[in-house]
Amino acid sequence: MANIKSAIKRAKTSEERRAHNATIKSAMRTAVKSFEATVTNNDAENAKAAYLEAAKKLDKAARKGLIHKNVASRQKSRLAKKLNEVTA
Repeated sequence: MANIKSAIKRAKTSEERRAHNATIKSAMRTAVKSFEATVTNNDAENAKAAYLEAAKKLDKAARKGLIHKNVASRQKSRLAKKLNEVTA
């Protein structure tokens, strides 16, 4: 455990940020999984809404620096491809 006051504060803020980042990343993963579930059920109407939500969460995670912007772009592209297969 840290003894210096600034190190104690740093450890505390790091833990708070880690927990906050974990919630954003978890919400992102959940949105992607819910989209994929709607695609497997061939539910085109709900898939569109789920895609918009998943894309929003991916963009937010990329903006916060939790994932790289190219990773977010690649995942959105793959999700869009799945959406097009369902709606076609």
